[in-house]
Amino acid sequence: MSAASEKSELRTRYRFERHERYLDHSFSHLATSSEFSKASAIASYISYGDEPNTQELNEALLKSGKDLYLPRVNGVDLAWVRWSGASDQLAPSKLSKQLLEPTGAALTDLSVINLIVVPALRIDRSGYRLGQGGGFYDRALPKLSAWSIGLIHPDEISSVDLPREEFDMPLNAAATPDLILRFNS
Repeated sequence: MSAASEKSELRTRYRFERHERYLDHSFSHLATSSEFSKASAIASYISYGDEPNTQELNEALLKSGKDLYLPRVNGVDLAWVRWSGASDQLAPSKLSKQLLEPTGAALTDLSVINLIVVPALRIDRSGYRLGQGGGFYDRALPKLSAWSIGLIHPDEISSVDLPREEFDMPLNAAATPDLILRFNS
């Protein structure tokens, strides 16, 4: 079985498991971690459905004076738009009406982003993640020289290596509501 086929099967299974066990947790504690404290510009996202909730984290980052950037789908890539926290700066994505994306001008100098918060279905012990399958973050991460952390629910750290393809990018850390697991990457 190819890595792509295996990933597709795992996504179906992990989405089902996440839906069955979903509990809303806060990730706002991350805002006080050393990596977040040092960063001045942070890329995050607006969570939806059963994803780990980013609302409190995003609010805490804005409250602490960080520049917060959210992704907007731009063809096959992500564009990053500074967000003030105002709901009228968000609109439904062209990909899915469930996804909210920022409106406004996209950032042109990606080097200002120090840290990126990444969605994931699972993350293994080496920092590789299984995302939703669009490849947007695997294309975005090499363009940023930012420390990367994936948000997952408590039971979503994989004890076995996830299938990988040549374009998959490892993260620097994974976060659950209770801990930050830093990888040697």
